Amino acid sequence: MGIEPDTKDWTWVLRKACPECGFDASDYSPASIGEEVRSAAAAWSSELTRPDAAARTREDRWSVLEYGCHVRDVYRIFDVRLGLMLDEVDPLFPNWDQDATAASDRYDLQDPTVVSVELVEAAAVLGGHFDGLTGDQWDRVGRRSDGSSFTVATLGTYMIHDPIHHLWDVSAR
Repeated sequence: MGIEPDTKDWTWVLRKACPECGFDASDYSPASIGEEVRSAAAAWSSELTRPDAAARTREDRWSVLEYGCHVRDVYRIFDVRLGLMLDEVDPLFPNWDQDATAASDRYDLQDPTVVSVELVEAAAVLGGHFDGLTGDQWDRVGRRSDGSSFTVATLGTYMIHDPIHHLWDVSAR
């Protein structure tokens, strides 16, 4: 069977609760995004200590390790996007193919201990950047190439769904 590339437009999670993981954007304040990023990273660090972290227990899902690598990279990518939004007027984000990155960076062969450290470090950087936002910085905008537009506040809320959802993915194994 194998893992099918994710081609869904997940921006709907900003408007309604995720029926799978239960994430509800209305439960999150933009001011809490930095703490949510660090909290999710701590949960991922715990997951990455599992003895079976590198094993795929289902054909159609990544291993805990692969999801952990993905979340680390989500934090890094969204930090770049946040920087673009703060430095430029209505920037267009570079495309990111998460499935191609997983293959080219060999998520499946990375060391869970190293990934855990990198994930916590990426969370500290991104969380700190969100913590430092003030006033109308939250209203600055940026766009994906598919036309989806975000404010800094909605970008952060959209982003935090990812590590939360993937924690659900690995707990539903």
